[in-house]
Amino acid sequence: MLATAFTGELTKLRRTIAPWVTLGSLMTGPLFLALFMWIIRDPQRAAEFGLLGTKAALSGIEPTWSSFAGFLTLIVGLGGTLLLAFVAAYVFGREYSEGTAKIMLTLPIPRPSFVVAKLAVAAVWWLTIVLVVFVEAVLVGLALALPGITGVGVVSLLGNLLLVAGISYLLAPAVALVTVWTRGYLAPVGFALGMLLLGNVVGHTGWAPWFPWSIVPILVGSVGDPVDTLPSGSLLILAITFAGGIFATIQVLQNADNTQ
Repeated sequence: MLATAFTGELTKLRRTIAPWVTLGSLMTGPLFLALFMWIIRDPQRAAEFGLLGTKAALSGIEPTWSSFAGFLTLIVGLGGTLLLAFVAAYVFGREYSEGTAKIMLTLPIPRPSFVVAKLAVAAVWWLTIVLVVFVEAVLVGLALALPGITGVGVVSLLGNLLLVAGISYLLAPAVALVTVWTRGYLAPVGFALGMLLLGNVVGHTGWAPWFPWSIVPILVGSVGDPVDTLPSGSLLILAITFAGGIFATIQVLQNADNTQ
């Protein structure tokens, strides 16, 4: 049953441009970083671009691989969290916008299978985006001949991207819950944006390690210096958030009675 639901979700995904749109959105990150570094390398050209060169310099960007990797991790961590919210909202919400929820809820497949299958599709979708962006980043780094780009540095970047991407994914079931509860796209995306903003606020307090949406900001250094390890309590909070989101989403669908 689960395999059938998963295959069906993948088939539906192949017929939409949404994966390409999300991929293109995150792929702009390495390109903009490359542009800033190229400008910084050439002060004369930076003057021609006016404030663009000044902003890049004031942002702490340096034309090195370590700086490039650090800022890319921040982009994937924060921008990716919001992008992943769209992915989860799309996977779970399209049933309502396209009027197919009434079909899904009457199929002879356990409703929990749909939840697990949709989350699995979102995971494959998200992982593909992150890996493509990683490959793009390495190619950009090589094209710019950034100082410090080594095999160890490349592997470190991959590990950091997978870490922040994985943590972001653990928050996806909460977005799925809001999606099936409100039966639309707007509320879950708004919820994710609100939690991301709140996470950055809480990130400046001592409660940061205990608030799920603050964990990525403290990891990537958007609310202070990046941290190398997370306390065990943070991992427990993330696990509870992930499991609780799945359980609650299943319960909402189990009791759902679509009126379309």
